[in-house]
Parts: sequence; structure tokens; C-alpha cells
Amino acid sequence: MYIAGQEEIDAIARVIRDKALFRYGVGGECDRFEARYAAFVGTRHFALAASGSNALAAALIAAGLGPGDEVIIPAHTYMATATSVLAAGAIPVIVDIDESLTIDPEAVEEAIGPRTKAVIPVHMWGTACNMDAIMTVAARHKLIVIEDACQGVGGAYDGRKFGSIGLLGCFSFNYYKNMSCGEGGGVAVNDDVLAERVRCAIDPCHFYWQGRSDAAQPFSSNGARASELMGAMLNVQLDRIDGMVSAMRRERDLILQRTGSLDNLGLKPTPLNSPKDDCATQVLYTLPSADQAENFSRLFPSVIAGKTGRHNYTEWDQVLQGAGAAHAALNPYNLPQNAECRKTYSKDMCARSLEILNRTVMVATHPLHSDQEIEDTIHNIGTAARVALAGLPAEEADLRAAAPVETQKFDLKVTA
Repeated sequence: MYIAGQEEIDAIARVIRDKALFRYGVGGECDRFEARYAAFVGTRHFALAASGSNALAAALIAAGLGPGDEVIIPAHTYMATATSVLAAGAIPVIVDIDESLTIDPEAVEEAIGPRTKAVIPVHMWGTACNMDAIMTVAARHKLIVIEDACQGVGGAYDGRKFGSIGLLGCFSFNYYKNMSCGEGGGVAVNDDVLAERVRCAIDPCHFYWQGRSDAAQPFSSNGARASELMGAMLNVQLDRIDGMVSAMRRERDLILQRTGSLDNLGLKPTPLNSPKDDCATQVLYTLPSADQAENFSRLFPSVIAGKTGRHNYTEWDQVLQGAGAAHAALNPYNLPQNAECRKTYSKDMCARSLEILNRTVMVATHPLHSDQEIEDTIHNIGTAARVALAGLPAEEADLRAAAPVETQKFDLKVTA
């Protein structure tokens, strides 16, 4: 969590004092946040859910995706992108990323088959996918586009907010995200019928409290509605998001500017699709080799993208093992409707992605980093690059103290 304090405490306390924790009520916190966030993103509707995973599943269900359908997803994303496809009864098809760490539009087009119905571009680490290229491919092949903006709250692509470009956009508000209420998520959408289906997928009883609609036929689903505690905290967090993203973007841009001369050593800025508009939650560098990335990360507190565990397809046990549901009869991999879908995976199937990920290092930004902390980061990146890439003796490395832990963002769980 980036920033939370007395304002959030006061907002949550008001809800508790008013004994108004249930989300359906006149002028409730969830209703207010949904209206405000829809305006912020630039869509007609926004529906809160209990998590980003719930939001993704609701979007897929609302779009009519299910058994018999393939959905293309990137090899590098939180595994919920894949498991949400399975929750809808469809089959995820995993394709390569490019050096931006987001889905490769050419890989999307190459992977389209007779059962392919949708693609989920993921704005990974707050960076933008190449949405113009993806939307062009999708239009050519009549694919549904569902944006996974769970890691991109507050970001945009070419002036358009993440989540507003595809047919539906999904967000997460868990502990590690730019805006947080501990857990939480939601779906942004313009179409009135799809919005009603999203709300039904999130809460099949919603119409008891919000009124029946002729827009869409109700259906059964597993409830995942938000609470007023979540809405109250998010309303406070929304007031901060623009300033936070601007501060992180300033830090990222300053670090890249001041370390630009290290390009000739092999420390190259990772190519970004919309750097003026994205979240800048990480400073990304692409190194010549995995070994050099390892050496760099040992000297400087950074993370190798290929070692973030659950964010890489090689760690998605349920997918690789074909365990798409708890009950065999409900497992999408066993359904006759999916017999012609592509269901074979291997840990080396996206070797190009793994090669890119293992030589990409990430340096976390934070809206509370001081000018001195940023200066120390710039100094340390330069020193680490000279040792790891130019052969400066390690004993000559002059590394300054890292930023305090409480002002660093760790959305990572490094695994061996």
C-alpha cells in the first residue's frame, strides 16, 4: 500500500458509526465511488467487486465467453488472468510478450485460431500495452478485448485511461495496487446490457436492492460484492491517485534521464508504449544477458522480472496441470465443448518471453521518495551498472543506503 492514513481511518469509522456496512443504501460509499471512478476512467459504468480476480471473471462472463472459446493471454501476468478465463469455462491460450513486458501484438495475431474469441492485454507493472496494434488485430479478427488494468490504476495509453479502450476493463484494489482498500476490484464498461450482466456476475441478487432491469436476463453466479468499508476507503484513495502517479512518473523519468549514459554499458531502458501516460510504478531496464541482470540485482535492490513467481506462466500450477476446477465434471479442460481448443502447455512454450524476463530488472518508484532518495538511487544504479556490466572491481563500489523500507513498494515475491 502506497499511502493510507487518518483520512481513511475517519472514512471507515464513519461507516462503522453509522452501522452502514452493507453496500446497498441511498447515497452509499460504493455507489459514490462507482460513479466517481466511471467518470475518472471515462466510461458510462463501473461496478465494484471483491477482488480483481472477481472482476476479470465477471467481465468474461458478461461478454458471453465460456465453454468452446479460447482467450489469448500473455505469458507474463498475475495468474488470475489465466484462472479467470477458466472460471468462465473457457480455455486460456498463452502467448509471448515483447521487451515492453506486455503482450506482443504479433504473437496475438499468430495465435488466433478457429476457437479464439477474445484477448486480454495486461498493462503489466503499470506500463501500457500497445493498444492501437492490439485493437487493430482484434478488429480484423472480430475478437473481444478485455483490458486487465489491475496493475495499472491511474494510468493511460495515448491519453485514454486504462480500462476504457477495450470492450471492458478490469481493475484491482488489493494491498499492492496504486489505490487500495486491502482487497477489491471492479469492471469499467460503456454498454448498458454488459454493465447489467457484469453486476449480475458480481452479485446475482443485486437487482433486489437496485431494481430489476429489462436490459439483461439475470443468471446465477457466485457472489463477490464489495462492502461500504471498501467504498469508503477507495473514495479517499481516489482523491490521491493523480498526484501519486505524477510523482512516480517524475521519479521514473528523472532516473532514466540521469542514467541514460549507461546505455553504452548495456543498461538500456526497457521500451515503453506510452511513457507520458502510464503509471511508472517501476523503472525498467533491459540488460544484455540474464547473468548480467543477476549481477546487477545482487548489487542494487532491484528485482528480475523473470523471478517474480506467480507473474510468470511457468509458475501457474493449476493451468500447467490442467486443474481448471475443483470438481472434474466442471473442469474446463475436460468439457466436451472445449475438445477442439488448444489445451497443451509446457514450461518452455514461451521461451522468448522467459529470455526477455530474465534479463529485465525492475526498480520500484514511490510517491513518497524524497529528492535525496532519488539521487541515491541514481548513484547506486550507476555504480551497480559499472560493476556488473563494465567490470569495475566490486570492492570499489560506493553504494549509498537504500530508501527506507516503509517508502519502498514491494509488489513482488521473489522465488528461486
